[in-house]
Amino acid sequence: MTDMTVGSPRRHLLGHALPLLLGNWLQLSYNAVDSIIAGRCIGQDALAAEGIAGPVMNLVILAITGMCIGAGVLMSESFGAGDRQQLGKILGNTLRFGASLCCVVAAGGILLTEPILTGLEVPPEIEEVTGMYLRITFLGAPFTFCYNALAAGLKSVGDAKTPLGFLAFSAILNGALDLVFLGYFRMGILCSALTTVFAEAVCAGMALFYMLRRTPELCPRGEQWRLDRRILGRILSYGGPTALQQAIQPVCKVLIQGQVNRLGVSAIAAFNAVTRVDDFACIPAQSISSAISTYIAQNRGAGKKNRIRAGFRAGMTMEFCYWLVIGSATALLRRDMVGLFVSGEGAAEVIRLGGEYLGWMAAFYLLPAMTNGMQGFFRGMGKMYTTMAATFLQASLRTVWVYLLTPRMGISGVAFACAIGWTAMLIFEVPYFFITCRKQKLPTP
Repeated sequence: MTDMTVGSPRRHLLGHALPLLLGNWLQLSYNAVDSIIAGRCIGQDALAAEGIAGPVMNLVILAITGMCIGAGVLMSESFGAGDRQQLGKILGNTLRFGASLCCVVAAGGILLTEPILTGLEVPPEIEEVTGMYLRITFLGAPFTFCYNALAAGLKSVGDAKTPLGFLAFSAILNGALDLVFLGYFRMGILCSALTTVFAEAVCAGMALFYMLRRTPELCPRGEQWRLDRRILGRILSYGGPTALQQAIQPVCKVLIQGQVNRLGVSAIAAFNAVTRVDDFACIPAQSISSAISTYIAQNRGAGKKNRIRAGFRAGMTMEFCYWLVIGSATALLRRDMVGLFVSGEGAAEVIRLGGEYLGWMAAFYLLPAMTNGMQGFFRGMGKMYTTMAATFLQASLRTVWVYLLTPRMGISGVAFACAIGWTAMLIFEVPYFFITCRKQKLPTP
């Protein structure tokens, strides 16, 4: 456990953000490797099935993550206030309600797989294999939730390193099982889905075992497992908007991808490559944002307003320094980055298009660094509807401007559309930041 209400804000933020960053990068890397193994060992039908099922499961996973982020803020407040009884109640209610809800979602997803595939217009030749893969992966939703809820409990008390260890072991286990059963025994996509669910179950089991043995004071006991309307209402008021916010982005990405698809094969290939670079580039800003949320929530619970000011200033400084590093690296290596994803005939055009896009984004990455820092502040202060409104504003404007700009500018228009969305987000957030500081009687930085 790490009490962020005392000690250096910068040290706390760095110590909390780095494990989160490593965990997110690990997850992104594993997803890429998993697709490579499936595509090379099973075939393009398996790769296509995973690609189609991915967005569906991402919506479920992001909703789960959002719920746990909201509950984590509440737990951080209770920990900062020294109220361990309340912390246990929040975790107990989160686990009991969330796990039950995820079981319902999993059952509903399995029953509605065929209508989902019809709505996605899945080609008939891969409909059966995609349905099989999707039904099995739905079974992993309760395990994914349990891990995320337990990890949120650990992170809320400043322990971001332990969940990283569980995630790393799960990713390695999943990759090893894929290599053995898919690569060596040449089993099909059914086995690929089962190994994923198994790894998720192991990850949740490890987190539960660790909490029972090493941090029993965090574990809900007796009455703490009883559903409390007031506590559950607070969890939903924090977690619900965050879950909805998490789901907004992938929906907008689907709409943007549809517009990019009109630009031709080279543009599609270039855009797929640069969006992977975007994912890796933006993860550090999101990790710093999560650290800011935990820090502010703990200090808000402890009533230490001056430390909130100091921590937010340190977090925004970290966001700016991150942009200097990632922006410079992207500007210098943009063509090499795109070149990692393509080779052979047509590669030169893909690299040119992707290089132009990343050249603009190298400068624009400053904007998500700043918006993520602001989002971290608002989450830590419990302003979940503010973060949801800001994200909806950014995502909707970005999508509209993509449709206006890409016919004239190609995929570089997507970069400018992103910049417009992030700028609007800052215009919304900055004044509200000062309003919040005044209402909460916080010293402004």
